[in-house]
Amino acid sequence: MHQTNELELKLISDKGMEGFYSFHLPKDQEMYTSLPDNYKEVKEGQYRIGIYYKGEPVGFFLLHSTDRVKEYTSNPLSMLLTAFSITEDKQGKGYAKQAMLLLKTFISEEFPYYNEVVLAVNHKNLAAQSLYKKAGFYDTGSRKIGPIGEQYILQLKL
Repeated sequence: MHQTNELELKLISDKGMEGFYSFHLPKDQEMYTSLPDNYKEVKEGQYRIGIYYKGEPVGFFLLHSTDRVKEYTSNPLSMLLTAFSITEDKQGKGYAKQAMLLLKTFISEEFPYYNEVVLAVNHKNLAAQSLYKKAGFYDTGSRKIGPIGEQYILQLKL
């Protein structure tokens, strides 16, 4: 468990996913991420991470140590972050920023082998870009074409 101001990040088991299936996003955010409901099952090397406030699920993301990481970086000690979301009724409370600020410590303790996190963010998703940069991610200069256009590849050194 990694906690600050009653917000914590935790690995989620299959049974622990139940509290995440009711997540909703505003229509303008749905195109940028994938809801937890899509991760009832994960593959080896995929890790479901819950964001909890006072024990209540408020957010979710997935960390990957699969071959998919190679699409974003040549660093073999990197993890990929995807499917980041804060459920609609909990947005605007600072949970996303707090969660991203806990990320370094969380990965260092849960996955000490890794020294970097990468992610792709859509060029039109200015709110997410701002969030990630405030949390210490920087633009690598690499680009990837995703399902809805150009994505910037961001990196966080651990």
